[in-house]
Amino acid sequence: MKKIIKTNNAPAPVGPYNQAVLSGNTLYTSGQIALDPATGKLVTGSIETETTQVLENMKAVLTEAGMTFENVVKSTIFVKNMNDFAKINTVYGSYFNPETAPARETVEVGNLPLFVNVEISMIAIK
Repeated sequence: MKKIIKTNNAPAPVGPYNQAVLSGNTLYTSGQIALDPATGKLVTGSIETETTQVLENMKAVLTEAGMTFENVVKSTIFVKNMNDFAKINTVYGSYFNPETAPARETVEVGNLPLFVNVEISMIAIK
């Protein structure tokens, strides 16, 4: 069985998908970008600001599922420009305990939805 996870504290899906799906004790999140859930507008300015909004959106999804970043076992980061990696990594690292941080890959891509600079998805276990 699967349970659909929805929260107004993260951007609403803009297509045939959900913010996350809980299957058993495993949560699979959709990728989050830097949309402000209150306004529906992109949060821009710096890669750090954009990454923070992405992770705050992810935090809202995890919270709705009764989890935290401590439950995350796998992350995927998609970046438009690998030269932004160090700045993204600094913000990302502030959300995790280094001793229990999840497995992760970071991939540079040609483009992302709404032409954002970073998108992150996660898998978490209760």
